[in-house]
Amino acid sequence: MCVIRRITEGITWENCPKRNKGENAVKRKLSCVLILILVLGVIGVAQAAELPFKIGVVTGTVSQGEEEYQAALKMVARYPGSIEHVTYPDNFMQEQETVIGQILQFAMDPQIKAIVVTQAVPGTTAAFNTIREMRDDIVLIMGLPHEDPDMIADVVDLAMETDQIRRGANIAELAQRMGAKKILHYSFPRHMSMELLAVRYNKMKEEAEKLGLEVVDVTAPDPMGDAGIPGTQQFILEDIPRQAEIHGKDIAFFGTNCAMMEPAISASMAAGIIFPEQCCPSPFHGYPGALGIEISEDR
Repeated sequence: MCVIRRITEGITWENCPKRNKGENAVKRKLSCVLILILVLGVIGVAQAAELPFKIGVVTGTVSQGEEEYQAALKMVARYPGSIEHVTYPDNFMQEQETVIGQILQFAMDPQIKAIVVTQAVPGTTAAFNTIREMRDDIVLIMGLPHEDPDMIADVVDLAMETDQIRRGANIAELAQRMGAKKILHYSFPRHMSMELLAVRYNKMKEEAEKLGLEVVDVTAPDPMGDAGIPGTQQFILEDIPRQAEIHGKDIAFFGTNCAMMEPAISASMAAGIIFPEQCCPSPFHGYPGALGIEISEDR
Protein backbone atom coordinates (compact mmCIF):
# COMPACT_ATOMS: atom_id res chain seq x y z
CA MET A 1 0.00 0.00 0.00
CA CYS A 2 1.13 3.52 -0.76
CA VAL A 3 0.12 6.05 1.88
CA ILE A 4 0.01 9.81 1.36
CA ARG A 5 -0.39 11.81 4.54
CA ARG A 6 -1.35 15.46 4.38
CA ILE A 7 0.31 17.32 7.23
CA THR A 8 0.92 20.94 8.03
CA GLU A 9 4.17 21.06 6.07
CA GLY A 10 2.61 19.63 2.91
CA ILE A 11 2.26 16.15 1.44
CA THR A 12 4.50 13.26 2.39
CA TRP A 13 4.79 9.90 0.66
CA GLU A 14 5.45 6.67 2.54
CA ASN A 15 6.02 3.06 1.47
CA CYS A 16 5.16 3.85 -2.12
CA PRO A 17 7.56 2.14 -4.53
CA LYS A 18 6.10 -1.36 -4.97
CA ARG A 19 3.46 -3.78 -3.81
CA ASN A 20 4.33 -7.35 -2.98
CA LYS A 21 1.97 -8.86 -5.53
CA GLY A 22 4.04 -8.35 -8.65
CA GLU A 23 2.35 -5.52 -10.47
CA ASN A 24 4.20 -4.67 -13.61
CA ALA A 25 5.69 -1.29 -14.49
CA VAL A 26 2.65 -0.33 -16.55
CA LYS A 27 0.35 -0.52 -13.55
CA ARG A 28 2.75 1.47 -11.40
CA LYS A 29 2.98 4.12 -14.11
CA LEU A 30 -0.81 4.23 -14.26
CA SER A 31 -0.85 4.78 -10.50
CA CYS A 32 1.47 7.75 -10.95
CA VAL A 33 -0.73 9.18 -13.71
CA LEU A 34 -3.79 8.87 -11.49
CA ILE A 35 -2.00 10.58 -8.61
CA LEU A 36 -1.04 13.45 -10.88
CA ILE A 37 -4.61 13.74 -12.14
CA LEU A 38 -5.94 13.85 -8.59
CA VAL A 39 -3.37 16.38 -7.41
CA LEU A 40 -3.81 18.58 -10.49
CA GLY A 41 -7.55 18.44 -10.00
CA VAL A 42 -7.23 19.52 -6.38
CA ILE A 43 -5.02 22.51 -7.13
CA GLY A 44 -7.04 23.46 -10.20
CA VAL A 45 -4.43 23.51 -12.98
CA ALA A 46 -5.70 20.59 -15.04
CA GLN A 47 -7.71 21.52 -18.14
CA ALA A 48 -10.70 19.75 -19.64
CA ALA A 49 -9.52 16.63 -21.45
CA GLU A 50 -10.52 13.08 -22.26
CA LEU A 51 -8.41 10.39 -20.64
CA PRO A 52 -7.34 7.18 -22.42
CA PHE A 53 -9.24 5.20 -19.76
CA LYS A 54 -12.09 5.68 -17.31
CA ILE A 55 -12.04 6.23 -13.56
CA GLY A 56 -14.88 5.29 -11.24
CA VAL A 57 -15.34 7.68 -8.31
CA VAL A 58 -17.50 6.99 -5.25
CA THR A 59 -18.21 9.72 -2.69
CA GLY A 60 -20.77 10.53 -0.05
CA THR A 61 -23.60 12.98 -0.59
CA VAL A 62 -23.69 16.61 0.50
CA SER A 63 -25.15 15.59 3.87
CA GLN A 64 -21.75 14.72 5.32
CA GLY A 65 -19.11 15.14 2.62
CA GLU A 66 -20.01 18.10 0.43
CA GLU A 67 -16.40 18.95 -0.38
CA GLU A 68 -15.67 15.46 -1.72
CA TYR A 69 -18.95 15.45 -3.62
CA GLN A 70 -18.30 18.83 -5.25
CA ALA A 71 -14.71 17.82 -6.08
CA ALA A 72 -16.04 14.73 -7.88
CA LEU A 73 -18.46 16.86 -9.91
CA LYS A 74 -15.58 19.12 -10.93
CA MET A 75 -13.56 16.08 -12.05
CA VAL A 76 -16.52 14.84 -14.10
CA ALA A 77 -16.69 18.23 -15.81
CA ARG A 78 -12.95 18.45 -16.28
CA TYR A 79 -12.63 15.00 -17.86
CA PRO A 80 -15.91 14.55 -19.77
CA GLY A 81 -16.68 10.94 -20.58
CA SER A 82 -13.72 9.69 -18.53
CA ILE A 83 -14.98 10.00 -14.94
CA GLU A 84 -18.02 8.11 -13.68
CA HIS A 85 -19.35 9.23 -10.31
CA VAL A 86 -21.83 7.66 -7.88
CA THR A 87 -22.69 8.42 -4.26
CA TYR A 88 -23.00 5.85 -1.49
CA PRO A 89 -26.08 5.94 0.80
CA ASP A 90 -26.13 8.36 3.74
CA ASN A 91 -26.92 5.40 6.00
CA PHE A 92 -23.92 3.45 4.73
CA MET A 93 -23.45 1.38 7.90
CA GLN A 94 -26.87 -0.25 7.41
CA GLU A 95 -26.51 -0.41 3.63
CA GLN A 96 -23.07 -1.92 3.16
CA GLU A 97 -24.36 -4.32 0.51
CA THR A 98 -25.37 -1.30 -1.55
CA VAL A 99 -21.92 0.25 -1.07
CA ILE A 100 -20.23 -2.98 -2.17
CA GLY A 101 -22.52 -3.32 -5.19
CA GLN A 102 -21.85 0.24 -6.33
CA ILE A 103 -18.09 -0.30 -6.25
CA LEU A 104 -18.27 -3.71 -7.93
CA GLN A 105 -20.40 -2.25 -10.72
CA PHE A 106 -17.43 -0.14 -11.82
CA ALA A 107 -15.21 -3.22 -12.05
CA MET A 108 -17.63 -4.77 -14.54
CA ASP A 109 -16.67 -2.13 -17.09
CA PRO A 110 -13.37 -3.10 -18.78
CA GLN A 111 -12.75 0.54 -19.71
CA ILE A 112 -12.52 1.53 -16.04
CA LYS A 113 -8.90 1.19 -14.97
CA ALA A 114 -9.14 2.78 -11.54
CA ILE A 115 -11.66 3.15 -8.72
CA VAL A 116 -11.43 5.92 -6.15
CA VAL A 117 -13.60 5.78 -3.01
CA THR A 118 -13.57 8.75 -0.64
CA GLN A 119 -14.48 8.58 2.09
CA ALA A 120 -13.73 4.86 2.01
CA VAL A 121 -16.59 3.77 4.28
CA PRO A 122 -17.06 0.23 5.62
CA GLY A 123 -17.72 -2.13 2.73
CA THR A 124 -14.99 -0.64 0.57
CA THR A 125 -12.38 -3.21 1.59
CA ALA A 126 -14.77 -6.10 0.96
CA ALA A 127 -15.52 -4.73 -2.49
CA PHE A 128 -11.83 -4.21 -3.28
CA ASN A 129 -11.04 -7.78 -2.20
CA THR A 130 -13.64 -9.08 -4.64
CA ILE A 131 -12.28 -6.87 -7.43
CA ARG A 132 -8.76 -8.20 -6.83
CA GLU A 133 -10.11 -11.69 -7.56
CA MET A 134 -11.80 -10.46 -10.76
CA ARG A 135 -9.19 -8.16 -12.29
CA ASP A 136 -5.47 -7.50 -12.02
CA ASP A 137 -5.42 -4.44 -14.28
CA ILE A 138 -7.26 -1.98 -12.06
CA VAL A 139 -5.87 0.55 -9.60
CA LEU A 140 -7.76 0.79 -6.29
CA ILE A 141 -7.56 4.01 -4.28
CA MET A 142 -9.05 4.95 -0.91
CA GLY A 143 -9.44 8.41 0.57
CA LEU A 144 -10.01 8.78 4.32
CA PRO A 145 -10.44 5.04 4.94
CA HIS A 146 -12.77 4.17 7.82
CA GLU A 147 -11.39 0.66 8.22
CA ASP A 148 -8.16 -0.14 10.06
CA PRO A 149 -4.82 0.23 8.21
CA ASP A 150 -3.91 -3.45 8.66
CA MET A 151 -7.21 -4.43 7.06
CA ILE A 152 -6.79 -2.33 3.94
CA ALA A 153 -3.03 -2.62 3.44
CA ASP A 154 -3.02 -5.74 1.27
CA VAL A 155 -5.84 -4.73 -1.03
CA VAL A 156 -5.38 -1.03 -1.81
CA ASP A 157 -2.82 0.51 -4.16
CA LEU A 158 -3.01 3.96 -2.63
CA ALA A 159 -4.59 5.26 0.56
CA MET A 160 -4.77 8.96 1.44
CA GLU A 161 -5.47 10.24 4.93
CA THR A 162 -4.61 13.19 7.12
CA ASP A 163 -1.85 12.48 9.65
CA GLN A 164 -4.24 11.64 12.46
CA ILE A 165 -1.49 10.57 14.86
CA ARG A 166 0.24 13.97 14.73
CA ARG A 167 -3.07 15.80 14.66
CA GLY A 168 -3.97 14.61 18.15
CA ALA A 169 -1.14 16.54 19.76
CA ASN A 170 -1.45 19.44 17.32
CA ILE A 171 -5.13 20.00 18.17
CA ALA A 172 -4.34 20.14 21.90
CA GLU A 173 -1.49 22.60 21.25
CA LEU A 174 -3.71 24.79 19.06
CA ALA A 175 -6.51 24.79 21.64
CA GLN A 176 -4.05 25.88 24.33
CA ARG A 177 -2.62 28.67 22.15
CA MET A 178 -6.16 29.92 21.53
CA GLY A 179 -6.74 30.18 25.27
CA ALA A 180 -8.56 26.96 26.10
CA LYS A 181 -8.35 25.38 29.52
CA LYS A 182 -10.46 22.35 28.54
CA ILE A 183 -11.20 20.40 25.35
CA LEU A 184 -14.68 19.03 24.69
CA HIS A 185 -14.23 15.84 22.65
CA TYR A 186 -17.51 14.85 20.95
CA SER A 187 -17.73 11.36 19.48
CA PHE A 188 -19.61 8.05 19.70
CA PRO A 189 -18.61 4.37 20.10
CA ARG A 190 -18.50 3.54 16.37
CA HIS A 191 -15.95 6.23 15.68
CA MET A 192 -13.87 5.49 18.76
CA SER A 193 -13.58 1.87 17.61
CA MET A 194 -11.70 3.10 14.51
CA GLU A 195 -7.97 2.65 15.10
CA LEU A 196 -6.69 5.97 13.76
CA LEU A 197 -9.35 8.01 15.54
CA ALA A 198 -8.67 6.19 18.82
CA VAL A 199 -4.92 6.81 18.48
CA ARG A 200 -5.55 10.49 17.68
CA TYR A 201 -7.71 10.79 20.80
CA ASN A 202 -5.03 9.19 23.00
CA LYS A 203 -2.35 11.49 21.57
CA MET A 204 -4.63 14.47 22.22
CA LYS A 205 -5.12 13.45 25.84
CA GLU A 206 -1.40 12.87 26.35
CA GLU A 207 -0.50 16.30 24.97
CA ALA A 208 -3.37 17.99 26.81
CA GLU A 209 -2.10 16.56 30.10
CA LYS A 210 1.37 17.93 29.39
CA LEU A 211 -0.14 21.35 28.70
CA GLY A 212 -2.36 21.30 31.77
CA LEU A 213 -5.62 20.95 29.79
CA GLU A 214 -8.53 18.71 30.74
CA VAL A 215 -10.24 16.63 28.05
CA VAL A 216 -13.97 16.29 28.64
CA ASP A 217 -15.58 13.38 26.78
CA VAL A 218 -19.06 13.98 25.38
CA THR A 219 -20.96 11.11 23.77
CA ALA A 220 -23.10 12.34 20.89
CA PRO A 221 -25.76 10.39 18.97
CA ASP A 222 -24.30 8.42 16.08
CA PRO A 223 -25.61 9.90 12.80
CA MET A 224 -26.01 6.30 11.59
CA GLY A 225 -28.39 5.65 14.51
CA ASP A 226 -32.16 5.97 14.77
CA ALA A 227 -32.19 9.78 14.94
CA GLY A 228 -29.93 10.04 11.91
CA ILE A 229 -27.91 13.09 10.93
CA PRO A 230 -30.60 15.59 12.11
CA GLY A 231 -30.51 14.04 15.59
CA THR A 232 -26.74 14.43 15.83
CA GLN A 233 -26.84 18.01 14.61
CA GLN A 234 -29.66 18.99 16.98
CA PHE A 235 -27.73 17.49 19.91
CA ILE A 236 -24.65 19.55 19.03
CA LEU A 237 -26.68 22.77 18.77
CA GLU A 238 -28.26 22.15 22.18
CA ASP A 239 -25.30 20.69 24.05
CA ILE A 240 -22.60 23.27 23.31
CA PRO A 241 -24.48 26.05 25.18
CA ARG A 242 -25.01 23.63 28.09
CA GLN A 243 -21.30 22.82 28.22
CA ALA A 244 -20.42 26.53 28.09
CA GLU A 245 -22.63 27.14 31.12
CA ILE A 246 -20.94 24.29 33.01
CA HIS A 247 -17.30 24.86 32.05
CA GLY A 248 -17.18 28.51 31.04
CA LYS A 249 -16.07 29.91 27.71
CA ASP A 250 -12.42 28.83 27.95
CA ILE A 251 -13.29 25.48 26.35
CA ALA A 252 -12.48 24.18 22.88
CA PHE A 253 -14.80 22.04 20.78
CA PHE A 254 -13.54 19.07 18.78
CA GLY A 255 -15.81 16.51 17.12
CA THR A 256 -15.05 13.39 15.12
CA ASN A 257 -17.93 13.52 12.65
CA CYS A 258 -18.43 15.64 9.52
CA ALA A 259 -22.14 16.19 10.15
CA MET A 260 -21.26 17.89 13.45
CA MET A 261 -19.10 20.61 11.95
CA GLU A 262 -21.59 23.15 10.62
CA PRO A 263 -23.81 23.21 13.74
CA ALA A 264 -20.71 23.11 15.97
CA ILE A 265 -19.20 26.19 14.31
CA SER A 266 -22.50 28.06 14.62
CA ALA A 267 -23.08 27.01 18.24
CA SER A 268 -19.46 27.69 19.25
CA MET A 269 -19.64 31.22 17.88
CA ALA A 270 -22.98 31.85 19.57
CA ALA A 271 -21.72 30.52 22.92
CA GLY A 272 -18.36 32.29 22.64
CA ILE A 273 -16.25 29.16 23.01
CA ILE A 274 -13.15 28.10 21.04
CA PHE A 275 -13.25 26.11 17.80
CA PRO A 276 -9.66 25.07 16.86
CA GLU A 277 -10.38 23.05 13.72
CA GLN A 278 -12.76 20.58 12.10
CA CYS A 279 -12.59 16.79 12.04
CA CYS A 280 -11.37 17.10 8.43
CA PRO A 281 -9.36 20.32 8.30
CA SER A 282 -10.30 22.38 5.27
CA PRO A 283 -11.52 25.96 4.75
CA PHE A 284 -14.53 24.54 2.90
CA HIS A 285 -15.63 22.11 5.63
CA GLY A 286 -18.48 23.53 7.69
CA TYR A 287 -17.46 27.17 7.54
CA PRO A 288 -19.34 28.27 4.38
CA GLY A 289 -22.67 26.92 5.63
CA ALA A 290 -22.20 28.05 9.23
CA LEU A 291 -21.01 31.54 8.32
CA GLY A 292 -23.10 32.09 5.19
CA ILE A 293 -20.06 32.35 2.93
CA GLU A 294 -20.69 32.10 -0.81
CA ILE A 295 -18.16 29.95 -2.69
CA SER A 296 -17.60 30.97 -6.30
CA GLU A 297 -17.91 28.36 -9.04
CA ASP A 298 -14.18 28.42 -9.81
CA ARG A 299 -13.18 27.47 -6.25
